[in-house]
Amino acid sequence: MANTTGRKAGGGLARPVKPSADLAAIVGSDPLPRSEVVSKVWDHIRKNNLQNPQNKREILADDKLKKVFGTDKCTMFEMNKHLSKHLS
Repeated sequence: MANTTGRKAGGGLARPVKPSADLAAIVGSDPLPRSEVVSKVWDHIRKNNLQNPQNKREILADDKLKKVFGTDKCTMFEMNKHLSKHLS
């Protein structure tokens, strides 16, 4: 059955994206939906206790995240901007 709406399925957040080598060190190298990439980065942050205890919105980057963020720390709101640069 043909798609009559003119839109492709699996676009936007559901469309698989390929992580860069630096980001793949955290989320794996397989293409993933953007939402899954963010979820895996948060798993890494929680597992390694990288949230600032005084300000939970701030992420303190470990060696792997420094390569992705390009800085020692960022807020959870800035994180998505940094992740975008590592997804194609």
